[in-house]
Amino acid sequence: MPDVRITCILKSQPQGGHDHITHVGNPAGNWMWTVAQVVNSIDAKTNTFYVLDPVSGKRADVGVVRPGNHAPYLRTYADRVWNDNLLSLTSCPWSAAA
Repeated sequence: MPDVRITCILKSQPQGGHDHITHVGNPAGNWMWTVAQVVNSIDAKTNTFYVLDPVSGKRADVGVVRPGNHAPYLRTYADRVWNDNLLSLTSCPWSAAA
C-alpha cells in the first residue's frame, strides 16, 4: 500500500463561512485527486495519506471523518488529536492535475 504525501489543496468558495477542500495533491508527484477519490482509496486500503507540518516536520496522517448529516471529509490526525493541518497547505497549481 503506497504511503502518499499531500502537499497542496484546492478549496471551494466558502459556504456558510466554511471552506471546503475539494481536491488534494502533490505537484512534485504531478497528481491531484478529489476528496471523494482519496476517501475511496483510504476505505479500500489502497493508499495511506499524510502531511508534514512545515514548522516541526512532524507527520500527521490523513483520515476520513463521517459526520451524520454531511458527506465524508478528510482531516489530519497526529498525537491522538484530529486537527486541520490540511487547511494550512498551499493551493495546488492547476498544472498538478494529471
